[in-house]
Amino acid sequence: MTRLDGPGDDHDGGPGDAPDAVALDIADAVESLANLWSVAAQQAALRLSTHQLRALLVLEAATGLNLTALAERLGTGLPTASRLCDRLEAAGMLERSLHPEKRREVRLSLTAQGRRVLDDVAARRARALAAVLAGMDPAERSALRRALKAFLAARSAGSGPPEAP
Repeated sequence: MTRLDGPGDDHDGGPGDAPDAVALDIADAVESLANLWSVAAQQAALRLSTHQLRALLVLEAATGLNLTALAERLGTGLPTASRLCDRLEAAGMLERSLHPEKRREVRLSLTAQGRRVLDDVAARRARALAAVLAGMDPAERSALRRALKAFLAARSAGSGPPEAP
C-alpha cells in the first residue's frame, strides 16, 4: 500500500508530484503514524479506548463543556456520550459538577488522574515518534519538519476542507 519508496521518488517536479499523487503517499504515512499513535496509547498504564482518549483530549482542550457540547464535538449521540462519561468518571478521570449559574446544567472536567493519563499517553507517543525519527538522516528530519510546517501554514490559510467538528 505504501508508495513512498517507489521509483522516481528522488526527483522534483514530475507527474508523481501532483497534489493527488502526493496525497496518496502522505495518506499512507499518516496511516502508519496513526498506528504508531494508537499502539503508544495502548501501552499506557491505564488503557483507554479510542473514544475515551478522544473525550479526554476534547475536555483537556475545552474544559467545562456540558454533555451536549461533548457529544457534538465527538460526533456521537447523547446516550453514547453519557455512557462514555460514566466510564471515565468511574475510572476517576472525569468529574461532573453543577454549573454555577445554570442549575440544570452539568459541567465536565478532567481530574488530576485524567491529566496524568493524558500526560502519560503524550510522553509515550513522543518517545515512539522520536524512535522512528532517530532512524532518519538529520537532513531528512529537517526536510520533514519544513514540509510539515508548510502543510500547517497552508491549512491555516484555508486550503483544503474545513476542520472536523
